[in-house]
Amino acid sequence: MKRTFLFEGARPAALVASGLGLVAATYGLVRLAYGLFLPDVQASLGLGSTASGLISAGASVAYCAGAAAGFVWASSRPRRLIVAAITGAAVGSAGMAAAPGPSVFGIAAVLASTGAGLASPALVSIVRRTVAATDDARHQAVVNAGTGPGLVGAGLLALVLLPDWRLAWYLVAGSTVAVGAAVLLLDRGRDAPTDGGRRPLPSRAWLASHRAPIASALLMGAGSAAVWSFGRTHLVAAGVGEQASVLAWIAIGVGGTAVVASAGPMGSLSPRAAWCLTTLVTGTATATIGVSTGAPALLACVAFGWGYTAGSGALIAWTTAIDPRHAPSGTSMLFVVLVLGQALGAAALGGAIPATGSSAAFVAAGTVALLAAVAPFAPSARTGSPKPKVAAGTRA
Repeated sequence: MKRTFLFEGARPAALVASGLGLVAATYGLVRLAYGLFLPDVQASLGLGSTASGLISAGASVAYCAGAAAGFVWASSRPRRLIVAAITGAAVGSAGMAAAPGPSVFGIAAVLASTGAGLASPALVSIVRRTVAATDDARHQAVVNAGTGPGLVGAGLLALVLLPDWRLAWYLVAGSTVAVGAAVLLLDRGRDAPTDGGRRPLPSRAWLASHRAPIASALLMGAGSAAVWSFGRTHLVAAGVGEQASVLAWIAIGVGGTAVVASAGPMGSLSPRAAWCLTTLVTGTATATIGVSTGAPALLACVAFGWGYTAGSGALIAWTTAIDPRHAPSGTSMLFVVLVLGQALGAAALGGAIPATGSSAAFVAAGTVALLAAVAPFAPSARTGSPKPKVAAGTRA
């Protein structure tokens, strides 16, 4: 009996750790490792740059489709979404590893990206119903920080295994299954019945109350696109070697992991204040990466990783403060907007870099991210906003 009691007491911490692992797998390893492994995949499969771009675009659409499913079902059927996330990410990763040619690789890559979109809103629900309400924001922050370790893991796989990208993707698939199974085993909740179990969708008033976070997420996504889409290319063009550019990617992951340590102090801030702080860091770091090399650029990568991870988490705290009942749906919506902003930013930067150079483009992107820091404090954005203080670190 005593051992059972101790295990039950440790269950929330174990669930949070496994949730962190699932975010690390679906985001840091599956979704964000594509760009790291891409040069070796291109050399092996003859994958052209146009096809690579189409795969990336398709993966973003698949992510949004997964998040849209989360918008509808995360509050009532999070376990089924977790199963779907594990299946999509693991089968997709294994499919990439076994792909005989570009077509199969592309289809598998798109399938794999659904995992991240499905996992995030489902984990918000599962963590909220497992941990004490007073600790929810802090634990959500820790789970969200999984993006950081995932990026570190992706970078280490690249350094150790490449050019054997197939083995890397097989390891990613296995890791996803392991941590996903742990989440399902540790979660003691049950999904709502299939017949009539879905909660009512948010109202128009709920959507209107999200004007400020929607605008902020769009700007943040556009500003962060410089680093996510062109960071390695810019550093290599600036004279940084291939291995050093991978180390920069790992540095971004280290910054994201640091969100675990900052979760407590960030908990004393309101969502608006947390958002402002993290996007100021993200914008400044983006501009710094654009105009520097060596140690300053590496430190800026650490700062970017922290700012982006904590900032995307502040979005969850923000929607939770607006309406806790629909926090999973709000998470899905804001993350879709964030990805849409990244797509728009990447397209704009892709056209601007040949004309202005990457340094100027990075400074411009950093400025857009700084605008995201100011957006919540515009007079129109403040109307009807929530006042409760909620910790600003969670998943993204």
